[in-house]
Amino acid sequence: MELTKPYRVSSIDILRGIVMIIMALDHTRDFFHVTAFSADPLNPATTTPALYLTRWITHFCAPTFVFLSGISAFLASRKKSRNEASLFLIKRGFWLIFVEVVVITFGLTFNPFFNIIILQVIWAIGTSMIILGLLSRLSYKAVLATGLVLFFGHNLADYLHPDPNSGAAVFLTVFLSSRGTLVPAGDNAHFIGVFYTILPWTGVMMVGYAIGPLFQAGFDVAKRRRILLGSGTGLTLLFIMLRLVNHYGDPRPWKHYDTFLQNLLSFLNASKYPPSLLYVCMTLGPALMILSGLEKTRSKLASVASVYGKVPFFYYVLHFYLLHLILVVLFFASGYTTRQVADPNIPFLFRPAAFGYELPVVYLIWACAVAALYGPCRWFGRYKERNRKWWLSYL
Repeated sequence: MELTKPYRVSSIDILRGIVMIIMALDHTRDFFHVTAFSADPLNPATTTPALYLTRWITHFCAPTFVFLSGISAFLASRKKSRNEASLFLIKRGFWLIFVEVVVITFGLTFNPFFNIIILQVIWAIGTSMIILGLLSRLSYKAVLATGLVLFFGHNLADYLHPDPNSGAAVFLTVFLSSRGTLVPAGDNAHFIGVFYTILPWTGVMMVGYAIGPLFQAGFDVAKRRRILLGSGTGLTLLFIMLRLVNHYGDPRPWKHYDTFLQNLLSFLNASKYPPSLLYVCMTLGPALMILSGLEKTRSKLASVASVYGKVPFFYYVLHFYLLHLILVVLFFASGYTTRQVADPNIPFLFRPAAFGYELPVVYLIWACAVAALYGPCRWFGRYKERNRKWWLSYL
């Protein structure tokens, strides 16, 4: 079965490519920074500005990626019937969950026994696609209304305190308020790490789906830019206002410290686990403004970014394997032996707790890894353009 060439929006590819490049920095830090597993880079009392910024800038990646996935889901649905589009989203959602459990977990851990299964952003996107696929069967308005309620209202769950052993408490933990949960999987040697709770991310995807009509072919570009700029400015101002009030929108209010810099770092340290309203406003506000500004961008750097943005799933999977292979090489080059491959306190093999480098080396490894993936991503992007096979829509 052949597919016709899809309509693409260059600004989406460019922004998605930018966030994919930045995202790799965070994972490089996890693998290679000396304090990645011993210190919180966002703790204003103990961090440094460089380390804080290295972690904080990557906050923009997951919300932007999930939001753009919602836009792409809408655009992909335009050439299908409602039932066909719904079924595709559901099937792709289950496929993404499978890839998260099997392919990405192994890329992260290199553990063939799968002692820990790691559920992160691909899990969140997969489950959100399933929910979106089911809800989109009803109507566009149902997706819009549900998305807005989840996006702006999910932090109301912060004020609910059900009995810890009740079904309501389990629901809130799994679907709304979990900061990261390790669930035993049959015995004491296997665990499932649920690090991305579901419904807040579903809200982000649904809002992305809801603004999808702005990106249809023929929509006035100037009008789209105004709407994106206005929406981004509004979300950014909402973040500032709610953060100053310091009562709603984040489960962890910001604290006052002795210095202006520490206060600023605390102010900007919104909750990603789970993603709070302030977190998504702080990140998606600027992202929408940037998306507006990218409409007419034709620079060489934008062209490079779009190479990654056109094949984000391919890039995402490959970068874990590349980074972990580099880790294996540096592990043995640093004098470690096969007896030290596993550290009981670290989920990644070949990553002892004492291993690691300072930030300049981390940035060097990140730059080399991203550069090394440019060629494969360009090749695969061109392959997808030339070969419109049905199965490529799942990659």
